[in-house]
Amino acid sequence: MEHCGPSINYMFTRNGQLGVILRSARYCPTLELHLRPLLLAAAVTLSLAVPLASAQDARLPDMGSSAGEVLSPARQAEYGGMMLRELRNYGYLLEDPLLDDWLQRMGSRLGTQSDLPSQSFTFFLLKDRQINAFATLGGFIGTNAGLILTAEQEDEVAAVLSHEIAHVTQQHVLRGVERAQRDQIPILLGMLGAIVLAQSAGGSSGGDASMAAVASGMGLMQQRQIDYTRSNESEADRLGIRTLARSGYDVDAMAGFFSRMAQATRASRSGGRDAYPDYLMTHPVTTTRISEAKQRAEQMRKDYVTTTTRVLGGGQRVETFNPKIVSAPEKNSDNPLLPVTVRLPSELINGGPTGQFDWARERLRVLSANTADGAARDYERIQRESGKPLTPAQRYGLALANLYAGRAPLAVDQLTPLLEDNPGNLWLDLGLAEAESRGGRVAAANQRLTRLQQQMPNSRPVALTFARILNEQGGAEAGRHAQTVLRPLLGRAGSDPVFQQEFGRANELAGDSARAGEAFAEAAFLNGRPEQALIQLQNLKQRGDLDYYARARIDARIAAITPQVLELRRQGINDPDIERR
Repeated sequence: MEHCGPSINYMFTRNGQLGVILRSARYCPTLELHLRPLLLAAAVTLSLAVPLASAQDARLPDMGSSAGEVLSPARQAEYGGMMLRELRNYGYLLEDPLLDDWLQRMGSRLGTQSDLPSQSFTFFLLKDRQINAFATLGGFIGTNAGLILTAEQEDEVAAVLSHEIAHVTQQHVLRGVERAQRDQIPILLGMLGAIVLAQSAGGSSGGDASMAAVASGMGLMQQRQIDYTRSNESEADRLGIRTLARSGYDVDAMAGFFSRMAQATRASRSGGRDAYPDYLMTHPVTTTRISEAKQRAEQMRKDYVTTTTRVLGGGQRVETFNPKIVSAPEKNSDNPLLPVTVRLPSELINGGPTGQFDWARERLRVLSANTADGAARDYERIQRESGKPLTPAQRYGLALANLYAGRAPLAVDQLTPLLEDNPGNLWLDLGLAEAESRGGRVAAANQRLTRLQQQMPNSRPVALTFARILNEQGGAEAGRHAQTVLRPLLGRAGSDPVFQQEFGRANELAGDSARAGEAFAEAAFLNGRPEQALIQLQNLKQRGDLDYYARARIDARIAAITPQVLELRRQGINDPDIERR
């Protein structure tokens, strides 16, 4: 019988803060499945909300903070990146090129209209269907699938992202690190603990006494989060709605989303914690908060004009802008079709919803489902409950569910008329190409993807989808073709695990095992296994057939990864697979 030793020495409190001490121990796959989320959750909250503030702090004006001296911007980004890689390691992230592109474009637009446009933001999705969103160090902002599935329009998602952006620009998260460091709490563990706390709140402790103690501590932290977020939530609302307006989104969306969350609160009071939206645990909604959001929206609406235009491929684009800021150009326009040279503000040209929300939401519904067949049943339920035919976007989701359930020919039949009705729709084009390839129509799929690549040579979703389909087809020729498709993205793929995995497979098929080894090691690093990446690179370095440039690349990556492995060990985070060996 396998003997498993605990990997922690349990609970301690210091100045009212809850924490754990991690110890290395014999690897136990059985206990790891149950303990890992709870152990991280017990490691003290830092990032989901904002710092613990006394009543006096709430009354006094903010005269500035020393938080910026705790961690440099580069160090914040490093911790944020490490956190993201660890979340991949624990299987929390949902990474899809189309969804990532939609979310990042929307978030980046909001970030450029925030009070700190120079701040770099990284937006990512978690597959959990609980309603939640959070901000962490370095401008990393996570959104649960459940929040997007609950939203009725893109403006509501943008309202939440704007709120989280304000937490970053106002250094709310960084000030939490400042207080945590005074209590000697490991930063990365605290960030992970806060996130895992929200994702696993309400779960079972399994009956173990130690795990029950952890769960009790989680409840205490959870209540403290509610207590200390209220004042800064108001500030984030105020700045967030301004960012929302500057970006051309509907300023009423914030109050609308809050109102529905408040209704969920009232509906869940008799149902216990399991029915309570997790977003409200760190972002409590009150009548006052909803009223203030409505008042701010009304004031802003007096100064803005709204326009509605049709979007190619279906849908509408609703844009909001301030007509007072339209100005004459600093230089003549290069467009010979314009009768006069006019420069419109970026909010007018690029503002407002992307027009892709409905397609993104249905793709997310399928990819976040437990099974593809379960997703198909979701659409049967939606149609039954609404009593109406499925919308085009919902029909797209149903086709995806059939595709991923192994019914590719049926998916082709469902997607073909949809694309005819919505020509130029990238979501449908890529879905149909994937269905054609898996359904045996390889030539048609490759022809479709080649056309899309010619039209959008720098599109990450197109390139990664094309490469994945070629890799699935297999063979040296397909591998070389995938190499060619992916090379234009190579310069900006340093933090892209999806790219590295596909690039590694393409090189493997094409017979370039050394380059494949580099890419697979990079994928391991980005997926939260830096020790494994280090071992792979050290083994790869022993090959005698490496040229000067390959050896230099490998040496550089070893030098860059080694300090991060040491930092993870310092914080008590070890790779269990490495320990087991």
